[in-house]
Amino acid sequence: MKPDMMLAGVLAKKHTFTLPLNYQQPIGEQISVFARELCAIENKDKKLPYIVFFQGGPGFAAMRPANNSGWIRRALKEFRVLLLDQRGTGLSSPINYQSLGHLTPEQQAEYLSHFRADSIVRDAEAIRTQLCPADKWAILGQSFGGFCVLHYLSAASQGVSEAYITGGIPSLTRSSDEVYQATYQRVLAKNKDFFLRFHDAQHLVTRLAKHLLEHPVHLATGERLTVEMLQLLGINLGMEQGPESVYYLLEQSLVHSPQGDYVNPLFLNHFCQLLDYNTNPIFALLHEAIYCQHSASQWSAHRVREQYPTFNYQVGKPFLFTGEMIYPWMFEQFSHLAPLQAAANLLAHKTDWPALYNLEQLSHNRVPVAAAIYSEDMYVEMDYSLETAKQVAHLKYWLTSEYEHNGIRMDGERILDKLISLNRGEHLR
Repeated sequence: MKPDMMLAGVLAKKHTFTLPLNYQQPIGEQISVFARELCAIENKDKKLPYIVFFQGGPGFAAMRPANNSGWIRRALKEFRVLLLDQRGTGLSSPINYQSLGHLTPEQQAEYLSHFRADSIVRDAEAIRTQLCPADKWAILGQSFGGFCVLHYLSAASQGVSEAYITGGIPSLTRSSDEVYQATYQRVLAKNKDFFLRFHDAQHLVTRLAKHLLEHPVHLATGERLTVEMLQLLGINLGMEQGPESVYYLLEQSLVHSPQGDYVNPLFLNHFCQLLDYNTNPIFALLHEAIYCQHSASQWSAHRVREQYPTFNYQVGKPFLFTGEMIYPWMFEQFSHLAPLQAAANLLAHKTDWPALYNLEQLSHNRVPVAAAIYSEDMYVEMDYSLETAKQVAHLKYWLTSEYEHNGIRMDGERILDKLISLNRGEHLR
């Protein structure tokens, strides 16, 4: 391995692969897919197996490591780590309104339809045949990355030696509507916890919401800040340290002056940093599509919300945050999503999404799988994860309330070590 750089005792090497946009047309349009290989310096001359990391999302690049810590530290003891920028993210032919600007909405939707887990896994398997064609490799998926792991086991398990999932076992069969019905219940619970924990938070946020209804306020990125956008901060409530981030932001939201209240510029800047819709458009464009198999989502989260009218803010009523939901109005209010509004609507009504999971294959799975399921997970419903765990052969899981959804970011070394021990038979649940 000839490294490109060194990070605190870790050698890092860049890889770029040219792969088909559409695997049904392998000699057609090509895209670039980037991955960063990590190896502990003491293992540089050893032939170690790879472990490939599938980032959560969809639509987020792999982490950019600064040192040897967390789950990477544990993995590097016995693996070479491959951090994959999933297609459309990071350095892998990144998608944004500019990169798609030359296409019609119909062409944009067609292009974007090739950026789900099935194509991501095809990329990974193509990369394996180039990096280590004679060897299997291990796979690790966080959140949406776990969806990719289960597709990998459905479609190309012959390339996998062992698999790990953290906070990301999806339902194999349930509709997007069922997923969001469960998710709204979780979001209600997180709201309750948040407002009980931070006693003045309801006062702070309702005062801010009232101000937004009465005065035009614009974010650092130029958009008008609406109450609906403010509610989107709730996507952070299910993360370790997320509620604290939201509360401290609310604390600084309004400034009193002799001329009257105004929204703190610091708030307007930091607000944008807590939401990724402008910078990671795949998350908005394809979020509901990750649940679709031979059916259209038809703006599922928006429709299911009608069953929960308490989320529709009214002055004088309690304010509630929403969660990991995508709404059609976001493609009007976020400046970098607006040019993709027509494509988003086409994707929401697309009915011919291929199946993502092979239930027969998974029921006869031979690859050892170890998963962390978080009982309080706001994003991936625990009951559905447990339901799936029973349908996948050779899957062992650790059910815990110790961590929120992003536990691997907070205590990754311990979590991955626990899962490796599960797979090796060294630990029971």
